[in-house]
Amino acid sequence: MMEPAHSEMNILSNGKSHDLGDDMGMAMKTMLEEDQNGTQTVRYDDPEGGLENEEFLPNADGKKPIRFTDFEGKTSFGMSVFNLGNAIMGSGILGLAYAMANTGILLFLFLLTAVAALSSYSIHLLLKASGIVGIRAYEQLGYRAFGTPGKMAAGIAITLQNIGAMSSYLFIVKSELPLVIQAFLKADPNSDLWYLNGNYLVIMVSTSIILPLALMKQLGYLGYTSGFSLSCMVFFLTAVIYKKFQIPCPFEEFVANSTAAHLNISNHGQEYNNGLVQEDHDSHCFPSMLTINSQTAYTIPILAFAFVCHPEVLPIYTELRNPTKKKMQKVSNISILVMYCMYFLAALFGYLTFYDKVEPELLHTYNRIDPYDTLILCVRVAVLTAVTLTVPIVLFPVRRAIQQMLFSTKSFSWLRHIAIAVILLTFINMLVIFAPNILNIFGLIGATSAPCLIFIFPAVFYIRIVPKADEPMSSIPKILAVCFAALGVSFMVMSLSFIFNDWIAGNSNAAGGH
Repeated sequence: MMEPAHSEMNILSNGKSHDLGDDMGMAMKTMLEEDQNGTQTVRYDDPEGGLENEEFLPNADGKKPIRFTDFEGKTSFGMSVFNLGNAIMGSGILGLAYAMANTGILLFLFLLTAVAALSSYSIHLLLKASGIVGIRAYEQLGYRAFGTPGKMAAGIAITLQNIGAMSSYLFIVKSELPLVIQAFLKADPNSDLWYLNGNYLVIMVSTSIILPLALMKQLGYLGYTSGFSLSCMVFFLTAVIYKKFQIPCPFEEFVANSTAAHLNISNHGQEYNNGLVQEDHDSHCFPSMLTINSQTAYTIPILAFAFVCHPEVLPIYTELRNPTKKKMQKVSNISILVMYCMYFLAALFGYLTFYDKVEPELLHTYNRIDPYDTLILCVRVAVLTAVTLTVPIVLFPVRRAIQQMLFSTKSFSWLRHIAIAVILLTFINMLVIFAPNILNIFGLIGATSAPCLIFIFPAVFYIRIVPKADEPMSSIPKILAVCFAALGVSFMVMSLSFIFNDWIAGNSNAAGGH
C-alpha cells in the first residue's frame, strides 16, 4: 500500500511527471499513470479510463504533452495565503461599516462568523471532491459530477462572476482615481485635463499595471503583488482605527460637501451646528448591539458573499508547493481568518466613528469632515492600488475557465494565453467606459453566480463525486452537504428578490418624478 501523502501527491494532477526510477509496477486503480512505454492504467471511479480529461493522456511517443494546467507547483505556503487573501479582499470592505450600522455589533459579528465558517466548509467540500477524482479544476469537477452541462455551468458561472468583479473594480478606478488626483493637485473639477479623465486613466492602469501581471504564466508569481495589495488594506484599516480617536462625535460639523472653498467650510459648518451638537450627541453617538430596520435584510447578501474566493482555490492549490488537501485547507483557513479579523475591525471602527450616519461607502463619509484630508487621500490611493492589484488574480480563473471550456485538449500556447487576457481586459474596459450601467446587470448575475460557486456547486459536486459506498446519502456529511446547497438556493432567492425590489422601487420613483 502506498503512503497516504504519496498517494495524494500522485493522484492529484499537478503536472508532475513520474521519474523513471519510481516503482512503475505498483498497482494503482485510483489514478492515471504512465510507464516507459506510454501505457496507462484506469483512474479511480472512471469507467471510461479518464478519457474525459485528455490532458492527462500520454501521446504516441510515450511522453505526456505539456498542457496549460501542467506544471510543478512551486508557490510557497505564504505566497499562497497572500494570493487567496487578495482574492477574498475586495472593495466590499468599504461597505461593512454600513452593514454593521444596519445590524448592530452583535448581529454583525454573528453573521460574519457564520459566513466565514460556511466559506471554510465550502472549500473543504471542493478539496475533498478534488482529492477523490484527482482533478484541480472547478470546471472538470463539474464534468465529473454532471458531464458537459456541469462543466459548462461551472465555467460560465466563474466567467460571469469574475468579469462582474473586474468590471466593478475598474469602475472604482475610473470614478475614484480622477477625484484623488484632483484633490492632491487642487485642480479645477471643471477642467478638461486628460489626467482627470477617468476613461483615459482606467485604460492606462489596465495596460501598464494589470495586463503585464495578467500575462504571468502562473498565478503563484503574483504572490508579491498580492502581499503588497494586502499591505495597502492594512494601511486602510490602520487609518480607520486612527481616525476613530481623531474625529469627535457628532461628525456633522462639516455640513457642505463642496470641493470649492474647502478651507473655510469646516469653520462655518462648526458654527452652524453649535446649536445641534448636544442633540446629535444624544441621538447618534451610542453604538447599537442589535439593530433591525428596513435595510437589515439587505446586509445579509453583502456578508454572505464577503469571502468569495472559490474560483481561485483550485488554481492556487495546483501551484502550491508539495500540495496536500490538509495543507491547502490550512492556506484557506488562515486566509479566511485574516480577512475575518480585518473585516470586523474595519466595520467596527468605521461604525464607531460615524455610528448610524455612516454611508454605504465608508471613505465617502470622511469627505463630510474634510474632503482634502491628506491621510484619507492616501488611504484612497492605497485602496485603489489594492483593487487594481486584485484584478489579475481574478482574471486567472476566467482565462482558465475559458481554456477548460474551449481548449481543454490543447497544449499550452503563449499566443492563446496572451490573447485571452487582452480580449478580456479590452472587453471589460469597453463595458466600464461605454456602458457603466451594465454594473446593475452584473449585480443580478452576481446574485446568481456567487451562491452557485460558494454554496450550491461545491455541495452538489461533493454529493455526486463521493462514492455512495463511502458516504451514503443518509450519512451526516452528505446530509450537511444537502443542507448547504439548500442554504445557497435560499441566499440566491433572497438576493434576487432584493434586487428586483430595488428595480421596482427605482422605476416607481422615476415614474413619480415624471
